[in-house]
Amino acid sequence: MTTATERAHQLRAQIEQSVREYHELTAGAESRHNRAGFKMPSGAVLNADDRTEAVLAALDLEITSGEAVTRFERAIARTMGTRNAVACNSGSSANLLAFSALCDPTLNGHITPGSEVITSAVGFPTTVAPIIQHGCIPVFVDIDPTTGNIDVDQLEKALSPRTRAIALAHTLGNPFRADLVREFADQHNLWLLEDNCDALGAKVGGRPTGSFGHVSTVSFYPAHHITCGEGGCVGTDSVQLAAILRSLRDWGRDCWCAPGEDNRCFNRFGKQSGCLPDGFDHKYVFSRAGYNLKMSDLQARIGLSQLTRLPEFGAARRRNWDTIHSHLSDCAAVSTFVAEDAVTPSWFGYAFTLDPNTALGRRELQIELERRGIGSRVVFAGSLVSQPMMQGRECRIVGDLPHAATVTAQSLWVGVYPGLTESDANYIGETIRELATLT
Repeated sequence: MTTATERAHQLRAQIEQSVREYHELTAGAESRHNRAGFKMPSGAVLNADDRTEAVLAALDLEITSGEAVTRFERAIARTMGTRNAVACNSGSSANLLAFSALCDPTLNGHITPGSEVITSAVGFPTTVAPIIQHGCIPVFVDIDPTTGNIDVDQLEKALSPRTRAIALAHTLGNPFRADLVREFADQHNLWLLEDNCDALGAKVGGRPTGSFGHVSTVSFYPAHHITCGEGGCVGTDSVQLAAILRSLRDWGRDCWCAPGEDNRCFNRFGKQSGCLPDGFDHKYVFSRAGYNLKMSDLQARIGLSQLTRLPEFGAARRRNWDTIHSHLSDCAAVSTFVAEDAVTPSWFGYAFTLDPNTALGRRELQIELERRGIGSRVVFAGSLVSQPMMQGRECRIVGDLPHAATVTAQSLWVGVYPGLTESDANYIGETIRELATLT
C-alpha cells in the first residue's frame, strides 16, 4: 500500500514533469516580456529549470526568506569575489541598504548628514537617491564620453574636506576603472559604494566587478544579467558591515537568528538592552531604524538556477554587442561607448551618441526604430542634475558637465541581452546605420 509520503513524492514528480512539458509548449509565447518579432532592449531569459524551481518552491511553501536565500547569498558572494553577500528585494533596495550601512553610528568613520558623496552626473536615480535620503550632498562629476563612465581624472577636483564617500555604477555593463577609484578612495580615507547592478560578470584587471567597493550592489530585476523576478544583493568583505546590513534589512533587529530559530546565541533572555527591562526577549530588541527588504526562498531558487548560466549569458551579450558594433564602429554619425583596455565588460546594452547633424534626431530615431521592431532606451536618467528629483536640492557640480548634457540630448542604447540572436543583432546594427546616415 502506498504511504502518504510515497504518494506525495509521486505527485511532486508528476508536477515537475508537467511543468517542464508546459514550458516547452508555451516557450516563445507572446507576453509583456516577449513581443513577437520585436527586438526588445532587455528581458529575462528563463528556461524549464527556472520555471520548475519557481513552481516547486511554491509547492514546498518556501515563500519567505530561509535556506535557499542563504545558499543564494553564498553563491553570489563567490561570483562577485566578496566574503559576504546579503540578499534583498531589489537592486534599488540594495543601494539603500549599502548606503544606510555606511551611515551606521556603530561603524568607525561612518558617513554623517551634510557629508559630500562623489558620483557620476549620468546614471540611474537610485544610485544617488540614498545619498539624498540620508541628508548628504551628491557631488556630480562629468563622464568620459568614450566610456559613459565617470571621468576619473576629475576625482581630485571633486574632493573637499566634507567628502566621505564615492558612489558609482558601471554604466550599461561597461566597468569603470574600479581599481583606480578604490585606490583614490583609500588614499583619501573614503568609502566606495560600487553599484554593480548592470555589470554582473564583468571584470577589471581580471578581478570581478563588485569586489572593489567597501560595499557593492547587484540587481536581479528581469532586465539584468540574471533574474529572480525581483531581487538584489549587497556584497562586502567586512564582517561588521555584513552584520549591519542584515540588521537593517531585517527591521533593524539586534537578533541574528534565522527565520524559525529562537535562541542561536543561547542568551535570548539574558541581556540588558537600552532602557528595556533586564532579560527582555532579544528577538524583539531593535538596535537600528531598519526596513523589511528580505528576499524570498522562491526568488532565491530561481536565482540559483539562473546563476548557473551567467557565463553563457555574458558570452551572448558580448557576441551581440560585437555584432552590432561591426556595423557601427566606422559610422561617423554615431559615437559608441566602448570599454577601456583593462576591463572585460558584461554588456547591459549597446549605447551610442548621435552626431548633432544627423537628419534624424534622437527622438525621431527612437520612433523609427520602434516602427521597425527595435526597442531602445535613453541612457537612464541622463544628466541627473536636470531631473525634477534634483530641483531645489543641495548638490555640488564639478565643471559644466558638457558630456552629461550631450548624453541627455543625443544618446541612446539598444539591446544585447541573450534573448536576441546574432541575426537580431545584425538587423539592429544595419538598421541603426541606415537611419543614422540618412541625408
